[in-house]
Amino acid sequence: ALGVLSRRNGIRNDLILSLTDLLTPPPTHTHLRDVMKPLIMENTQSWCVTVFLLCFPIQVIGHSNFGSIRATTCVYKGKWIYEVLISSQGLMQIGWCTLNCRFNQEEGVGDTPDSYAYDGNRVRKWNVTTTNYGKSWAAGDIVSCLIDLDEGSISFCLNGVSLGTAFDNISRGSGMAYFPAISLSFKESVAFNFGSRPLRYPLTIGYRPLQDKPAADLAKAQKLLGYLKNVIHTGIDVTEGKLVEREASTWQLQGEPTVLITLAHIFNSFAPLMCKVYLVEDVLMNFLLSILEGGGPVEAHPLIQQLLDLMWLLMEDYEVHECLKQLLMSLLRAYRFSPIVPDLGLQIHYLRLTIAILKHEKSRKYLLHNVLFDVLRSVVFFYIKSPLRVEEAGLQELIPTTWWPNCFNKEVRNMAKEIKDETAEERLRRRAYERGCQRLKKRIEGASRYIFLNKFRKFLQENASNRGNLTVLCPPEYMVCFLHRLISALKHYWDEYNMKNPLAMSSEDAYVPPQLFYNGKVDYFDLQRLGGLLSHLKKTLKDELASKANILIDPAELQAVTMDDLDEDEESAVSTAQRPAAALAIGGALARPSWLSSPTLGRANRFLSTAAVSLMTPRRSPGALEKVKVRTLNMEQRTEEDIEGSHGNEGLLLGRPAEEPEQPITENSLLEILDGIVMMYNLSVHQQLGKMVGVSDDVNEYAMALKDTEEKISRCPKRRRDIHDELVKSQKVFSEKLNHLSRRLAWINVTIYSKEKMQDIYWLLRVCIRTIEHGDRIGSLFAFMPEFYLSVAMNSYSALKNYFSPVNSMEELPGYEETLTHLAAILANSCFPEVIDSLMQALASYVCYPHSLRAVERIPELQRISMMKNLLAPYEQRPWAQTNWILVRLWRGCGFGYRYTRLPHLLKTKPEDANLPSLQKPCPSTLLQRHMADLLRSDREMAPSFLNSVLNQLNWAFSEFIGMIQEIQQAAERLERNFVDSRQLKVCATCFDLSVSLLRVLEMTVTLAPEIFLDWSRPSSELLLRRLAQLLNQVLNRVTAERNLFDRVVNLRLPGLESVDHYPILVAVTGILVRLLVDTDFQGAERATAVLLADPCFQLRSIQYLLGNTEPLVLGMASASADKKHFSLQSYTDYISQEELAKVEQMLGHLSEESKQAAASTLPTSEEDLCPICYAHPISAVFKPCSHKSCKACINQHLMNNKDCFFCKATITGVDDYMKPATS
Repeated sequence: ALGVLSRRNGIRNDLILSLTDLLTPPPTHTHLRDVMKPLIMENTQSWCVTVFLLCFPIQVIGHSNFGSIRATTCVYKGKWIYEVLISSQGLMQIGWCTLNCRFNQEEGVGDTPDSYAYDGNRVRKWNVTTTNYGKSWAAGDIVSCLIDLDEGSISFCLNGVSLGTAFDNISRGSGMAYFPAISLSFKESVAFNFGSRPLRYPLTIGYRPLQDKPAADLAKAQKLLGYLKNVIHTGIDVTEGKLVEREASTWQLQGEPTVLITLAHIFNSFAPLMCKVYLVEDVLMNFLLSILEGGGPVEAHPLIQQLLDLMWLLMEDYEVHECLKQLLMSLLRAYRFSPIVPDLGLQIHYLRLTIAILKHEKSRKYLLHNVLFDVLRSVVFFYIKSPLRVEEAGLQELIPTTWWPNCFNKEVRNMAKEIKDETAEERLRRRAYERGCQRLKKRIEGASRYIFLNKFRKFLQENASNRGNLTVLCPPEYMVCFLHRLISALKHYWDEYNMKNPLAMSSEDAYVPPQLFYNGKVDYFDLQRLGGLLSHLKKTLKDELASKANILIDPAELQAVTMDDLDEDEESAVSTAQRPAAALAIGGALARPSWLSSPTLGRANRFLSTAAVSLMTPRRSPGALEKVKVRTLNMEQRTEEDIEGSHGNEGLLLGRPAEEPEQPITENSLLEILDGIVMMYNLSVHQQLGKMVGVSDDVNEYAMALKDTEEKISRCPKRRRDIHDELVKSQKVFSEKLNHLSRRLAWINVTIYSKEKMQDIYWLLRVCIRTIEHGDRIGSLFAFMPEFYLSVAMNSYSALKNYFSPVNSMEELPGYEETLTHLAAILANSCFPEVIDSLMQALASYVCYPHSLRAVERIPELQRISMMKNLLAPYEQRPWAQTNWILVRLWRGCGFGYRYTRLPHLLKTKPEDANLPSLQKPCPSTLLQRHMADLLRSDREMAPSFLNSVLNQLNWAFSEFIGMIQEIQQAAERLERNFVDSRQLKVCATCFDLSVSLLRVLEMTVTLAPEIFLDWSRPSSELLLRRLAQLLNQVLNRVTAERNLFDRVVNLRLPGLESVDHYPILVAVTGILVRLLVDTDFQGAERATAVLLADPCFQLRSIQYLLGNTEPLVLGMASASADKKHFSLQSYTDYISQEELAKVEQMLGHLSEESKQAAASTLPTSEEDLCPICYAHPISAVFKPCSHKSCKACINQHLMNNKDCFFCKATITGVDDYMKPATS
């Protein structure tokens, strides 16, 4: 978290300070009490590493590996204190230093002799050396730094609780003065309070803040506030003509002249004081909080509304503005940095006052316009801080008994089975733990719209376009809470509108209508659409926009290709000035030539800000055009009329296609908020949901360690007391850690993974599905839909399945099966080429899980067949890796030795994320396999083109892999020290994985439709079989040779090449050979055998290698080979069945016999008669019309990809058989 980013008077002073030594020594007799100006932090390092410094308050954000910064004013006698508000809990060292201290990127505060620091991240204190000290801090804590220069000691407090004296006998005397200082690592954030605001914990007697409080102004403000209270508590009895005392809660501003004149006099002096930070927080905020101390709903305290009315009436506008801004900033700081107590009373107290202020209409509109999104990060108000120290949050009392699961298999998350197997004692502990969780859950739960809408869109823009700007991005943990609160509010107002308008939809049927994606009324910044970039789509689909949506794009406007052209428009220039610089990258709009190239990133949605859009209403003749400017970048200037529409103008719903119903959905403003919620989930919420699962993983790891330790204790011999004592110590550590983590996990499950939160994500999933279904109905305009809708649909499904507790099972959600089927139907859609690549990418992860795969099988048969037909299209025409992955997942579990989840040699290593699609158990689909077989058999043109592309890609992938491991091997053998680029290793492993998956697709094809290779009545069968045999022999020769390149690289076990091993690629090749040579009829086996043996690369030794029957090439190498463990399929009995091994032995025997016969019958061939392309087969074909010659295999393979002659480049019109003329 980066902390609250504040601005003063609407201007944020972002100072990126180069860390150079700019300080000049202060006068030796300077005393801080004589310095009335605010303290400023200055950098102390002597080279260019940076921090961000934001005022006001003083906030520091680390922008280098380890930057240091100190204040400009020092102290040399007396007792002093300042506070540090911890915004992130990472590596920081906070304390004091002298002017002579010099820091760098390795040494900071506390690493030099005259600097002293406390580090709550590592729970240590620093002064050259380091020792344990204090408690661990968390984001939202406050550290008080105290120095006593009379006694020569330094101490620290955490949230007002003293941590004890950290250092004593510090250096004092002439020339020794101490500055507040901090060192912090990259992205860590803190805020300083030297006394410009009331100290949060001024409990230490005798210590003074570094800045004196404004005593005179404070006394004056308290006196004036007393006068105001007297007026509120006093009424005028008109009938008796005297003053009477009355309850303050019933006071109303009724216009009595005497009261108004009195109040005017009070506010004449009170108003200027209420513009000062210290007085707003210490006087006004505390007074308003005292009004709400009586409890009850906020509406039961109308006095706050009356006081706000009074402020707007009797104060100048600029005074009210500054007062409200400072008041909200103080409330936000108080909310964020309040410690968590068992009943969350402190946070609730500040939230109640915030709500009371926002219920005042005029104040709310001002704050929405100018403060809540522009000056402070109001999203913080939606965040429930997660406790790092469970005892302070009262979790030990709420959950006195802890419990953790004893089943650690992530792949089998069957809670019912685990509960069934537990003992009576474990059952009691689990039930006590669940009761504690329920108590915790009960404890935790308990015209402005259009302003908000515009500010909300700008908020999304900043977080979408400024991914690297630390001062703008909202921390993801805040976004999660904001999302759930926003969903709750949206559903409330959506259903409220539905009750007033019965024809409108309920929130359970909510969706975003497709016209929002192409009519330019909503800004999607530079985000990708399903069909590419917006500039590309508006050019290629302009005719469809005109015919289906009545929207015409002025061609002249689309020709603007430079920033100067775009900025000629006045309104565009204004909006451009308001956008952050990071969002203004531009580039030319290029046509997309193929799937590999896309329009240049950059201008994207800027076209809509300058394009003249014309509407053709059905009531007029098509020739009568009314031009309407549509602006998407100037979001903050939109009005209610622009959003909701009026007098025939549909507002956000401009350009409704004929396929969309005419009845209202809901208010247009709610539709845009819904669209923003979907975008917000995509920006950071899903990532944060996955991150929090780590606590559950930690619980499982510690539980495994504890169980293992207890087993070791039970086995430990009695005579080894030393070992027994060490094991008992470990047991105690693990048990304490588990108690802490299980309580923290209970907090996370209640606040993040609760059933209510799960229902919000499920509702969002259904919104995305309905939105995509409605977009699908409008034809090619579907391509305008932002890509994040499809991403959110897939990611929300993944979150529901993998992140939420097994207790809150997704299967229990209403309409679960139907929802999965709808999502499967969307992903299987192949009607629109513009979006097919995006759908395939999403489908790739969807088919990995049994429930979702069964949903794909439930869609209509015609749609299933259409999906499979699309998957079997030639790979050269699209991104083939995802398509190939889908086919592999449909086959996994049916192939030879292909029933594993993880490779055998990786079982002992821990996967980075067991929820990854690639690590799911095999779940093949025989139904979809049957569709694939029928298509390959029935369509005689599809099968050759598909298999030709698979063979081409396999040839490329394996060749690239061999080339890269050659480079890796050469680098490893050099004597000098060298490093292999990790990116090269990653690409190398990817090529290997692609080769294996392509081989599995070939195995799948050979198994399902062997006649494609073995029925030579088909035109391409013999050629495909020869190409397949050639590639299989090449792979076998490269992988099975003893001490060859592949063998040496595998034995290096380089990080990044973990997946590269003999097993996955050899079992894939073996599966193909067994199917061709064993699991087929006699004629097919004979043809396959003849082609395999005829290939010049065939070596029987490669087949023998599969069963470990290797023979050393040189007799002297026999002993060395005997010491090495050879690969053998017989070693993998857990992965390969006895039946499969028997087939391999049968294949080896068959090939051994056939190779002997072939060798005996082979006649020598003259070199002149050999094919000049492959030099492996005799010449058997002549090309027409150029009369060049080759073997049939070479020319047929060449003609599948190219029609030009291999030698002279003439166009080949025909191929005839060639017979060598008889010699005379």
